[in-house]
Amino acid sequence: MRITDFSLSRLPRIEFGSGVLAKLPAIAHGYGTQALLVTGAGSLKNSPLWPAVTSGLKAQGISWLHLAIPGEPSPQRVDEAVRALRTESIDMVIGIGGGSALDAAKAIAGLLRPGNSVMDHLEGVGPELPYAGPATPFIAVPTTAGTGSEATKNAVLSVQGPDGFKKSFRDEKLVAEVALVDPDLLATCPPDVIAANGMDAFTQLLESYVSSRAAPLTDSLAWGGMKAARDGLTALYADAGDAMARERMAYAALASGITLAQVGLGSVHGLAAPLGAFFPIPHGVACGTLVAMATRINIETLRTRDLGHSALEKYAQVGRLLSHQGQLDQVASHAALIDTLETWTRDLGLPTLAHYGVTPTDIPRIVANSRGSSMKTNPVRLEDGEIATILAARI
Repeated sequence: MRITDFSLSRLPRIEFGSGVLAKLPAIAHGYGTQALLVTGAGSLKNSPLWPAVTSGLKAQGISWLHLAIPGEPSPQRVDEAVRALRTESIDMVIGIGGGSALDAAKAIAGLLRPGNSVMDHLEGVGPELPYAGPATPFIAVPTTAGTGSEATKNAVLSVQGPDGFKKSFRDEKLVAEVALVDPDLLATCPPDVIAANGMDAFTQLLESYVSSRAAPLTDSLAWGGMKAARDGLTALYADAGDAMARERMAYAALASGITLAQVGLGSVHGLAAPLGAFFPIPHGVACGTLVAMATRINIETLRTRDLGHSALEKYAQVGRLLSHQGQLDQVASHAALIDTLETWTRDLGLPTLAHYGVTPTDIPRIVANSRGSSMKTNPVRLEDGEIATILAARI
């Protein structure tokens, strides 16, 4: 195996394991005595975790303010929070929740001290000014297994509607100081959230593995993550009380965040951005409903244009992994990969795009807005018609 050139960007200190949430108060104490807790709309505050977290902080002499983020965060919501909170002498931002809560917390932590608008830095909109910092220390505690935001340098923000967008505020200074990944926090996830987030994590692992920037180090992480997802996703969907399945999916999501941050993604995430901007479709659902067809189109396109491309054998390796059939030839392995993804999509109940109001007449607009950073690391450059085929198959 040739070790190709690569670079590794900054990662958080990672604490992984059952019960590591209990370490949060002591870790937070190392950053000061005033915290901002950023969570989702209300499920955490209404759970037994909330008094456990807040009493632990209180015991360490830490006071806190609480900010709830309903749904996917918008630039306006981030700017409002920064304006309201930047005079509060906040020593640390603690994000506890799914990907949306973590992304909001990450963006707010990045701007509390500089005080300017996040629109100054969003990729693809506005002036795209370089981010100078400094960021307020950020601690990430994921309660779902999906986006891997606890390990990434980007905060994804959305404006929904006909003129909407879904773009990243991205810089290494935004990476969490500490990521506390506690699989026990997945025990209260409903099945539809497990399905969508789990498919997002697997998609991130697969797209990282075949990315045009893939490297041996990220391949190793992606491979282990995909194996964990193979053995954990449907098991966790069937029973959130399955501790081993929780561990596997928490690890898969963490690994997916690390790999995507290093080498990028592909066509599924390229399409998920405009879909999430123009329609009320959750990010994980968009990824989960598209990944089987997008993989099929990537493979067919590579076979037509570049039969010797390394991604074709990588797709075959994943097909053998998921099917437990290590002796399959390349063509049969590709079929096994697509069959497994289609089976997961069906068995996990991922809805079609039409469920969220997408119609064939919307396809040209979605395609036209799909060529962001994720599409640039797809293993093959897809033509507009090929991208349209992916969408049409899932309406």
